[in-house]
Amino acid sequence: MEANASTTMHSHCLEISMEAHKVVTPPPMSTIQKLKIRLKETFFPDDPLRQFKGQPLKKKLILGAQYIFPILQWSPNYNLKLFKSDIVSGLTIASLAIPQGISYAKLANLPPIVGLYSSFVPPLVYAVLGSSRDLAVGPVSIASLILGSMLRQEVSPNNDPLLFLQLAFSSTFFAGLFQASLGFLRLGFIIDFLSKATLIGFMAGAAIIVSLQQLKSLLGITHFTTQMGLVPVLSSVFHNRKEWSWQTIVMGFCFLVFLLLARHVSMRKPKLFWVAAGAPLMSVIVSTLLVFASKANHHGISVVGKLQEGLNPPSWQMLHFHGIHLGLVLKTGFVTGILSLTEGIAVGRTFAALKDYQVDGNKEMIAIGLMNVVGSSTSCYVTTGAFSRSAVNHNAGAKTAASNIVMSVTVMVTLLFLMPLFQYTPNVVLGAIIVTAVVGLIDIPAAYAIWKVDKFDFVVLLCAFVGVIFISVQQGLAIAVGLSIFKILLQITRPKIVMLGKIPGTDIYRNLHHYKEAIRVPEYLILSIEAPINFANVTYLNERILRWIEEYEAEVEMEKQSSLQFVILELSAVSAIDTSGVSLFKDLRKIMEKKGVELVLVNPLCDVIEKLQKADEAHDFIRSDNLYLTVGEAVSSLSSTMKDQSSTV
Repeated sequence: MEANASTTMHSHCLEISMEAHKVVTPPPMSTIQKLKIRLKETFFPDDPLRQFKGQPLKKKLILGAQYIFPILQWSPNYNLKLFKSDIVSGLTIASLAIPQGISYAKLANLPPIVGLYSSFVPPLVYAVLGSSRDLAVGPVSIASLILGSMLRQEVSPNNDPLLFLQLAFSSTFFAGLFQASLGFLRLGFIIDFLSKATLIGFMAGAAIIVSLQQLKSLLGITHFTTQMGLVPVLSSVFHNRKEWSWQTIVMGFCFLVFLLLARHVSMRKPKLFWVAAGAPLMSVIVSTLLVFASKANHHGISVVGKLQEGLNPPSWQMLHFHGIHLGLVLKTGFVTGILSLTEGIAVGRTFAALKDYQVDGNKEMIAIGLMNVVGSSTSCYVTTGAFSRSAVNHNAGAKTAASNIVMSVTVMVTLLFLMPLFQYTPNVVLGAIIVTAVVGLIDIPAAYAIWKVDKFDFVVLLCAFVGVIFISVQQGLAIAVGLSIFKILLQITRPKIVMLGKIPGTDIYRNLHHYKEAIRVPEYLILSIEAPINFANVTYLNERILRWIEEYEAEVEMEKQSSLQFVILELSAVSAIDTSGVSLFKDLRKIMEKKGVELVLVNPLCDVIEKLQKADEAHDFIRSDNLYLTVGEAVSSLSSTMKDQSSTV
């Protein structure tokens, strides 16, 4: 405790009595009214029904239809000018979506054609239900990696490819069901447990794991580990050096450099976005022609092989709702659903902020969820809004969600007529495309910014990063989320309490450790509690406040100062209190009465004062002489009372 006591402190005591404003009781409300307000603030903070107030029935029906189907909001005013912008952006993202779809399906250990199926149906559903103008929907690297790795723990995609495919579709169904349920029940705050630090560390670790998995394609290795960790992957790479193919390495290196250069050019000059957007498709076309012309598939370079022509076949009969793998399917759906939902909403909000429009989080959850539910019945696996495609969509000048429709139609044409062209596409180029796409997930400037601002958040980031690389994708994420929750629990159970002092020449009281010019007022111990008070922290608060008092008394005895008369608790930051918190104040009052010290409360908020008054049945605890609106008024009034008592004596 800082020793600011001196003889000059007395000159700073309030000598002029301020008018003390009365702390009033909040207006009476029934339990039903309180519950209604609480539920509204919890589940409907955006008040989605406010637009219906005062509207005629016909208008309400139109607004309701537009709320459920956002396409009805922009389609009535759609014109040729908007279509020109959307068709350019749609064709641009299609050129990126086609090679990425094939690549990400292979990353998920699924047939390449499933990646294209997933770029056809889901964008159509999102265009009808989604509220973002810039989000480009399709498979993404992280969800593909996790889906493949989690399912492969129990089922081999090589030994039982049909069962693996069925479990992938079933996981997609449950992921969509979970996502849509969060939207319908307005429980979107659940995904907030994935903090920014957790996501940055997780994405960076997952990007490295995804890149390491591509060493199989980039080096031409045939026998590759099924494990995901850094050590087993590198061990597999060097133990199988004899399988390395120099032809594959040369081709992979050339196209990887080309793709990275294209990405660098587009990042340096955003107007050249089309360079990075078209580079993957150009790489696929050029490499396919090279392999076909040189018959390189007979000289060590593996190719995609023949792909099935035609649109998505129905897959609802392949969904598993029972059996020994149901637990695996539910777990995989939950993890991939949470991550893809978080990524999709974050990307949508990012570009909405750039264009100054709002994205409804709950509607996005419903749109992404229903998109995956429908997708699971049409041979699609988990999809969401990808950052790379959405950035291209944004830079290409997309005006509405119609760009997703254009992309979907382009993919449809590809599925119907162009599939034979991908037969000779080398896997090494698909690996290079994946590496280029995930490099952008490693955000070093953001990690450095977190290090500068909050060291604990940086520890969470590192745990997610290291856990994903050295343990597993799921466990690394679980460790980071666990640490984030531990931080929240620590803040709840160990709330901050600070001692306040008076800033000379004012009636303002601030933290003594923060404002060095602030001084303590003799005979007063002024403390500010900066958190809600509940059963989880009352023991700590009781012990901490009593320790403040003991330290003050010890200091008084040592320096021969005036004894402690008042303990003032400033409660402006105490937004809520429970019955344990009420008991805390009662216990403190009894302890202080024995010491001859008076407990004074300052600015208790609505919920706090209401519960304290209800608990004070004898009307001997909450009185006008120990309840004030500001610390300045409390000190002034109490000092004036003591002065009057002294003069009377």
